[in-house]
Amino acid sequence: MPIYICRGNYTRDAISGMTAKPEDRSQAVAKLLKAVGGKLHGLYMTFGEYDFLLIAEAPSEKDMLAVLIVAAGSGGVANLNTTTAVSATDMKDAFAKAGSLAGQFRAAGKT
Repeated sequence: MPIYICRGNYTRDAISGMTAKPEDRSQAVAKLLKAVGGKLHGLYMTFGEYDFLLIAEAPSEKDMLAVLIVAAGSGGVANLNTTTAVSATDMKDAFAKAGSLAGQFRAAGKT
């Protein structure tokens, strides 16, 4: 299953709500991911540009997009940034495939 790394920020309302009533959001996120056949690997609070870092797997991009749409639509998160993580084994396979394709492509401006 593909692994996704998501970063984002909590909205002001979410921060105010969690300050008034602290909660562990990993349970709610894990439940949402499980509903699409995915799995939460970790949810971390972070310093810097983003408030949280999420590492999860989902069966497909569409499934992960559905989870992110629900999260963004809830009004509690904003500024979502998602990266697909590729394993070293899959990268090796991609490089091997690229090697077999390389002779079939001409770069722009080259003759």
